Amino acid sequence: MKQLTVLSGKGGTGKTTLTASLASLAKSLVIADCDVDAPNLHLLLKPKVLKKQIFKGSILAVINDLKCTQCGKCEESCRFDAIKNFVVDSVLCEGCGVCAYVCPAEAIDLKVRVDGYAFISETVYGPMSHALLNPGQENSGKLVTLVRTNAKQIAEKKKYERILIDGPPGIGCPVIAAVSGVDIGLIVVEPTLSGIHDMKRALKLLNHFKIHPLICINKFDLNKENTDKIEEFCIKKDVEMVGKISFDLIVTKAMVNGKPVVEEFPNSNVTKEIKKIWNEIKEL
Repeated sequence: MKQLTVLSGKGGTGKTTLTASLASLAKSLVIADCDVDAPNLHLLLKPKVLKKQIFKGSILAVINDLKCTQCGKCEESCRFDAIKNFVVDSVLCEGCGVCAYVCPAEAIDLKVRVDGYAFISETVYGPMSHALLNPGQENSGKLVTLVRTNAKQIAEKKKYERILIDGPPGIGCPVIAAVSGVDIGLIVVEPTLSGIHDMKRALKLLNHFKIHPLICINKFDLNKENTDKIEEFCIKKDVEMVGKISFDLIVTKAMVNGKPVVEEFPNSNVTKEIKKIWNEIKEL
């Protein structure tokens, strides 16, 4: 079983758009959307949900009014200002447990709360594992790990040879959970100064975990100078660049129509460029 994670140093680089097209070209694989904070791969792949799982992760302090003596020690000790008038603010509470520790009446309980939901679905391209974090809940990477675990179990059970992962943006805990143990990390970068900076951060992350990195430049023709800088960097650092995708409004049109661009515009230059990228990845 081979696993590929598509990632970027920030959101909005075209990561999900590319992932949907790769899924369309590959057809027989398991798809995992690990961007659980703001998932949108389902808008293009239109999965049919088969199973829904409750995800419990964070801790919430709850004050028992019958036991509380209103001594105020919990409010004094809470460094997050989550307790006011002996009521816990569920948004501010970090679940650290200090309030329960200092309470002389043992009137505070720490309860595990529902942070979101994980889904196992079916698409025309193959099974899909995805999730959605509840608004305001912290994504520590646990829900991402659940999504990947579900994807791996599906692949093992149904004998799929590949897992395609749409990773979260950035380089934080959710991204680490999305790339750890994969075979290839495909970094999508735009030819801007901030894009180059983000690419280097993502590359450093992959190198740290000894994951084979690949580079893809999206909208490469918008800034030839920065595109040249990225290519020169790849040559200097011996990082393989698997392709470049040109800027074209048909990509936006395909997104508006809710379809991968390789299906909506099969004869376009963008589709040819993405096919080249997929062929390069298959060879690896």
